[in-house]
Amino acid sequence: MSERIVRVGVRILEKEYQVACPVEERADLLDSAEYLNAKMREIREGGQVIGLDRIAVMAALNIANELLKLRQQESTVESDVGVRLRHLRERVETALSQGQQLDL
Repeated sequence: MSERIVRVGVRILEKEYQVACPVEERADLLDSAEYLNAKMREIREGGQVIGLDRIAVMAALNIANELLKLRQQESTVESDVGVRLRHLRERVETALSQGQQLDL
């Protein structure tokens, strides 16, 4: 079963791009383009970087950095949850082996 593909027009720094994507991903593509456009405008307005290619690379690096930080935070949260679950399981097993009532 093939996905239906649509062409979507996005505008980034006053330049129009046509991008093909599955119909169900259209909203995500538009959100992504809007986010990228905002990041690129922010860099351009900062005045430190000149040229569309350089602005695009700086925006890509900033977005990649954000992604890596979020992944690290997610990994830390998963690790913390794992430790808490392990401690809780140990308490339950200890209480069961001793036949005690456990206050959670």
